Amino acid sequence: MPPSQLCVILGDQLSIDISSLKSADRQKSIILLAELLDETSYVKHHKKKIVLVLSAMRHFAKTLQEQGWTVRYVTLDDPENTHNFTDEVARAVADLGIDEIIITQAGEYRVQQQIDSWQTEMGCAVRCLQDDRFFATLDDFAHWADGRKQLRMEYFYRSMRLKYNVLMEAEHPVGGQWNYDHDNRKAPDRTISIPPHLQFTPDDITSDVITLVSNRFADHFGDIDPFFLAVTAEQAEQVLHHFIAERLVNFGQFQDAMLTDEPFMFHAHIGFYLNCGLLSPINAVRQAERAYFEANAPLNAVEGFIRQILGWREYVRGLYWYHMPDYKSLNFLSAERDLPAFFWHGQTDMFCLSQTIGQTKTYAYAHHIQRLMVIGNFALLAGLSPEQVNEWFMIVYADAYEWVELPNVSGMVLYADGGIMASKPYAAGGSYIDRMSDYCRSCRYKVKQKTGEDACPFNYLYWHFLDKHGALLSQNPRIGMMYRTWSKMAEERKNEIRNSANHFLNKLI
Repeated sequence: MPPSQLCVILGDQLSIDISSLKSADRQKSIILLAELLDETSYVKHHKKKIVLVLSAMRHFAKTLQEQGWTVRYVTLDDPENTHNFTDEVARAVADLGIDEIIITQAGEYRVQQQIDSWQTEMGCAVRCLQDDRFFATLDDFAHWADGRKQLRMEYFYRSMRLKYNVLMEAEHPVGGQWNYDHDNRKAPDRTISIPPHLQFTPDDITSDVITLVSNRFADHFGDIDPFFLAVTAEQAEQVLHHFIAERLVNFGQFQDAMLTDEPFMFHAHIGFYLNCGLLSPINAVRQAERAYFEANAPLNAVEGFIRQILGWREYVRGLYWYHMPDYKSLNFLSAERDLPAFFWHGQTDMFCLSQTIGQTKTYAYAHHIQRLMVIGNFALLAGLSPEQVNEWFMIVYADAYEWVELPNVSGMVLYADGGIMASKPYAAGGSYIDRMSDYCRSCRYKVKQKTGEDACPFNYLYWHFLDKHGALLSQNPRIGMMYRTWSKMAEERKNEIRNSANHFLNKLI
């Protein structure tokens, strides 16, 4: 029987239990996966991300074939490849005489817009199915959000805990508290042993992709070597198990800590796999929860880990779809400064930034505090363009997809949404980085010095930021105390801060 169904799988839908596959008829369906220049280059993704996604796609196609599915796999160097998502679907429909297209809803708004046009363009039925790999549907989030004046993650997270009975005792949270963040802010400890992260040797499929990416994307940001990421669901599960067995016990207390030349610390670094579909967030949450109930990890660590997945990850997806497409253009603080050149090479005297950007270049990874309170804090205080900062985050991190990246950057990092996500801008001076890292001891700037050539730039940029945006922010109750402190400073002191900040920013290119 010739195929009459085309089941389209996107590069971030590499899950055997994706709703499109579950709805497809194995006897009359053909699976389409395509490597497309449009998708690898709409931003110039980190070379390591392209290797990860293309290798994972090829391994996934192999798994599908082994399970008896018929797969139409279009490689990047196929001479007939149109390199456009819609065009490749149309080519398959025409070649195969397809009556019906099945696909799971896209993660990104721009891709869903293409899918929504297919029924008219292709002249065949299109079934676009809900992505059931998440805890919350988009309707669930919209129902929770409708009518609320503030969309705070904490309250959404609590509703998810209740609905799915995660770390609960009847109607009450285990331990009596919903959130143990106050126990998860311990300063770094050089004496504690950090387990090595799990690494995989590239197989023949991955080695071929590495060669392809080295040749075709040589001008993209980042290093391919060393490449040790998981590229199959089985390997991704091993990463999760290794984290729970080796790292989770200390993840909570040290999750905000940063140490020189320690890019992974006690973090799980599973965002790579959650966001492309190799790892189930539901399984990750349940396995972590089991570690607590079996007394293999403390509550603060387990709750902190679960909050990142069941809380933040679900929340940002819901917020993204609830506010798109307008959310992408928000710029509440009217920030317009161009991205400095050192964001691409990491060569700056600010050691915290050189460390974080250098690790990003090598690993396509930095943990959440490095992204928020080092790179993000600098971008906020320096007034960098939200459009450019969002593009940079999309380029450099292998776990970045717009639905998760945009709310985190525009909302949490840059306050470009004016408080839709965060209750205040996450701005801080150098003392925060000094407290949570060992970076400052290697920096040529002096973190205790507040103004002048040798002062840590975060110190005067912080007050300059508050001064500049007083009309917009001074009534915010969460930072009101800082504005009261600023108002009490002598005018001479204020001018020293303004002069130091302007001198630094004028040299920023």
